[in-house]
Amino acid sequence: MSATASTQTVVVRHWSTPILLTVFTLVSLGLFALRAPAETAVFRLAQSGDIVTLPDVPVTAGPAAWALTLVLAAITAAAWLLTLRGRRLPGWAAGLFALVFVVAFLVWVVASADNTSVLLPGLIAGSFALAVPLIFGSMAGILSERSGVVNIAIEGQLLAGAFLAAVVGSVTGSPWAGLLAAVVAGALVSWLLAAFSIKYLVNQVIVGVVLNVLVAGLTSFLFSTVLSNDSSLNSPPHFAPIRIPVLADLPVVGQILFGQTILGYAMYAIVILLWFALFRTRWGLRVRAVSEHPKAADTVGIDVNRTRYVSVILGGAVAGMGGAFFTLVSASSFSKEMTAGQGFIALAAVIFGRWNPIGAFFAALLFGFATNMQYVFAILGTPVPSQFMAMLPYLVTVFAVAGLVGRSRGPAAAGVPYVKE
Repeated sequence: MSATASTQTVVVRHWSTPILLTVFTLVSLGLFALRAPAETAVFRLAQSGDIVTLPDVPVTAGPAAWALTLVLAAITAAAWLLTLRGRRLPGWAAGLFALVFVVAFLVWVVASADNTSVLLPGLIAGSFALAVPLIFGSMAGILSERSGVVNIAIEGQLLAGAFLAAVVGSVTGSPWAGLLAAVVAGALVSWLLAAFSIKYLVNQVIVGVVLNVLVAGLTSFLFSTVLSNDSSLNSPPHFAPIRIPVLADLPVVGQILFGQTILGYAMYAIVILLWFALFRTRWGLRVRAVSEHPKAADTVGIDVNRTRYVSVILGGAVAGMGGAFFTLVSASSFSKEMTAGQGFIALAAVIFGRWNPIGAFFAALLFGFATNMQYVFAILGTPVPSQFMAMLPYLVTVFAVAGLVGRSRGPAAAGVPYVKE
């Protein structure tokens, strides 16, 4: 007589993604399509000095809005079908939805503006420039969280790097010395995070918040008492752009890829190297192992806490480079809390990018693009209220993390201290 066992499969459905996609699709239908302006948006692809002259691209707002809304509706329908079957929308489809919605919004805003022409390479280049510190910060978050330590202190690491880069760069007259000081500052903040969370088993989120407050208070105090009274300590030299001949004059991508400062090129290199190191090397396998199952990693001879120490401190050094970008590239001097919460947006990019360097890179670009749009559209004279444009980057951050990502799972042991038995 044989016994049969029946198994019941529980299907877990996450409705947040299709619901949010439906909301954005209805916004595109009601605002961009049904209320499309009669004007034509003109996107200029070339600027003076390009070796290849590309023609302008005129886009009629109405037909373009309807076509793009249909694409959004198709992706939304696919999300509903996949959710009903207990599956999730692929990451590339969510990214495509975000891209299509941004294009629809861009066409609507430009066609509704007083000046219906916009230089697309300038818009993209500005977005890349604003995304540089976000990308450095997100790489720091990935290095830390892929080893099992939640890095809420990215904001403090960026701010410490910006402050010390300004002071040391001003004293020495060398941007390279300022950059090195920024790396040390970021690594020092990360060392404090690692020491308290790994050795003394303090709650990692609380440690990160305390470090952010500590760095913000300390740099604000030193700025008010020292830097404000002596401008020679807050006038750092800047890295000049390094233009690669011929390639830098290519239309659209030339300035973005081949006209960066040394920090811009380092940003691309770090994203590629970190992806390769995490997913194609033995070191990366060990780092990921201690964040998924530290006890199993320990049994095969991996020093869990040492691996976490090294990864967190390396992440802080990378974040310090992002902080140096503020004072050695984008701004002329250090100012109070000049990072303005970008460390938290970088942390959101880590989540939106699913703890993958490539995904976090594109997520940071999305947030940088949202930030840049408020400046560009203010110049164009759009009907969108300035208050909405100012909060747009943070709205994108909230919606991206809450809806488009869904319930993405981070490293299993992230935030959990490891005590060897």
